[in-house]
Amino acid sequence: MTMPNDIAGTAALAICESLLLALNDHKILPEKEIVGVLKDAAAAHEFAPGGDKAEMHAAVAALINAILAGGNSVRRR
Repeated sequence: MTMPNDIAGTAALAICESLLLALNDHKILPEKEIVGVLKDAAAAHEFAPGGDKAEMHAAVAALINAILAGGNSVRRR
C-alpha cells in the first residue's frame, strides 16, 4: 500500500522536475545551472547532520544523484 507521504513526495518530485524542464525550455535557466541546483540539493543531504534521519538524507542524496546520472524521467537522452 502506498503511504500518503510517498504520494506527496512523488508528486513534489514530478512538479519540481517539470518546473526545471520548463525553466530550461524557456531559456530562463541553462542546463548547467539546473545541474548545479540538483548538485546543491544532493550535497545538502549528503552533508546533513546524521542523527535519526541519516538514512533518509542518504537516500535522498542517492536519488538526486541518480537523476543527475540518468537524466530526467520525462526526456531520456
